[in-house]
Amino acid sequence: MTNGSSGTRVLLVFPRFNPNSFWSFKEPCELQGAKTSTPPLGLITMAAMLPKHWQVRLIDRNAQELSDADLTWADVVMTGGMLPQEPDAIHVIGLCKELGVPVCVGGPAPTSSPDYYETADFQVLGEAEGVIDQFIEAWERGERNGRFVAVKFQADVTQSPIPRFDLLDFSNYLYVGVQFSRGCPFTCEFCDIIELYGRKPRTKNTPQILAELDVLYGLGYRGHVDFVDDNLIGNKKAVKLFLPHLVAWQEAHGYPFRFSTEASLNLSDDPHLLTMMRMANFFVVFIGIETPDEATLAQTQKKQNTRRSIADSVHRIYGAGMFVTAGFIVGFDSEQGSIAQPMMDCVRDTAVPAAMVGLLTALPNTQLQRRLEKEGRLFEKFSHVSTVTGDQCTAGLNYVTARPRREILADYRQVLANVYDPTVFFERVRVVGLALNRPTFEAAKPNWASILKDIRTFTRTCVRMTVRRPELARHFWSAFFMLAKRNPKALDYAIMNMVLYLHLYPFSRYVIAELDDRIAAIDNGEYVEPSVMPANTQQACSTKPLAAVA
Repeated sequence: MTNGSSGTRVLLVFPRFNPNSFWSFKEPCELQGAKTSTPPLGLITMAAMLPKHWQVRLIDRNAQELSDADLTWADVVMTGGMLPQEPDAIHVIGLCKELGVPVCVGGPAPTSSPDYYETADFQVLGEAEGVIDQFIEAWERGERNGRFVAVKFQADVTQSPIPRFDLLDFSNYLYVGVQFSRGCPFTCEFCDIIELYGRKPRTKNTPQILAELDVLYGLGYRGHVDFVDDNLIGNKKAVKLFLPHLVAWQEAHGYPFRFSTEASLNLSDDPHLLTMMRMANFFVVFIGIETPDEATLAQTQKKQNTRRSIADSVHRIYGAGMFVTAGFIVGFDSEQGSIAQPMMDCVRDTAVPAAMVGLLTALPNTQLQRRLEKEGRLFEKFSHVSTVTGDQCTAGLNYVTARPRREILADYRQVLANVYDPTVFFERVRVVGLALNRPTFEAAKPNWASILKDIRTFTRTCVRMTVRRPELARHFWSAFFMLAKRNPKALDYAIMNMVLYLHLYPFSRYVIAELDDRIAAIDNGEYVEPSVMPANTQQACSTKPLAAVA
């Protein structure tokens, strides 16, 4: 099937995310004329590693339709992604098998659970920089199946090429991503990042990242760029060496980009680092707060959050000009009684508008999954979390809980109902809007296309808030006029959070309805605990199993 001198035809297929999840952001996408939130950085990076004479096309199923003609054009289809994409990735593999097109899978989910993808012809597992050449050599030798596994944590990211940004239609997306580092120094029990990328963060060099920004700039992209690192400050020394160069690049180009990222809470301990991020025009940071309960933080090995006031730390980040989105989790073993009120108090005190509250999930190949399996508490049917449609908000608790399941679900329901109540949410927006100390350099070189797009987005937002959601109108306009008067530099970012609410408000109501059904099933005696996987007695923990407690 190879197309002679033109080389192998490769179709990159990015699977769909669950359309009804916390991360779908349907309303924000519609308001800005986008089809989905972010492009497939992993796939377009891998595309840059393929031979130059190969033909490469990309179809993002979150933004485009995939036809049989697209699949039959290809000599090989390459797909894969994250856990929330697994159901659609399996669907794409099935389509390829029906049409007789070889399919290759890779990415975090296949790497964590390769047996789940055994119907694929090829598996490329681990970081692509360390293994993709083996696949290429096998393909060009004429092999049409195989498994290629990278040595863990050994990929040299300084050799990672500039992603194929030219494959993207930027109008499809709210923002684009770049990556500076991989890995995280912490050992959170529930997290799969350290299992995939290790505890020693590896970083690209400054010329690499600036070259990626040059390409984006040269392709005409302007606006939001996300540093997709799971912890940007995991290697503080490296990021501190890089940031002054990023500041200089921004100054030289008239600040065409504003940046977001994810970092650990100890970011707030370093005023110099906060200042450099401010000068580079970072505007939002995602932080895993998880829980206000110190015993739980210690039990789940997130001790970095116990050494400081969570609320004070978050407000220091506001003072540096960045607002915070944060993750919270309900369902830890060490929760003593109801966690609802302490968690609601924490969200209120930190004033985080977009609080991602989810149920604890034992992800594949994490310390948590291994512990629960040893204790005989991991559900057999749902040990692979993607078998449940949903995300961390509607899935989760795929194990025998340490306290009654009904209590955990009731806590979760109470937290969601409170933090996404319109009055409560918009009060947090006001608090953040007043605290956000934004710099003034963003208007150095106005981009009129971006300004016109912002005007259109704001007009649509006003219509949604006033006409389609009239119950939100007074909250929206009250916050808008107050911040326009008292801190106009923060107004744009307050509007961002209010736009997010157009998604979070109905989604929280959907999750609450799901929880009501589950609680009712327990109350009516209709809930049957799924069977658990056999306990791993050879590696059994010394602690007493908790299966009988739930």
